Amino acid sequence: MISRIENARAVCTGRGTAIHVVTAVTLLSIVTFDAAEAQGKGIRFWNLTSATISGLQLSPAGKNAWGPNQTLNDRDKEVDHDERLRITDVEPGRYDAKVNYRAVKECLVRGIEIKADGVFSIADKDLRDCRKLPQ
Repeated sequence: MISRIENARAVCTGRGTAIHVVTAVTLLSIVTFDAAEAQGKGIRFWNLTSATISGLQLSPAGKNAWGPNQTLNDRDKEVDHDERLRITDVEPGRYDAKVNYRAVKECLVRGIEIKADGVFSIADKDLRDCRKLPQ
């Protein structure tokens, strides 16, 4: 009878150890996933205009302090319709955008809310103060 009880304890202890290992691995996986998720994808721009954008500059709202051309972050240096572009060196906040279309016209978009690891978009209806550029 004692050997059966000892065997039962050994089996329970073995299962208990396995459960603890599985639990520890699961918790470690969750922590690792959360750390990776916290890094996020960064700020991205989604071109919902009907044309290819060749220039996209951002300025803190109302400041006219235009940053670098973000389309240079793209492989072909342009952002096609329905394409997304990773935005660099911009903190979350409210911005104005200067949008350039292949040196033919330039438009402004005011008061864009940019969030950390978020996607902001510009559509044709958002474009204001468009002007033809000198040839």
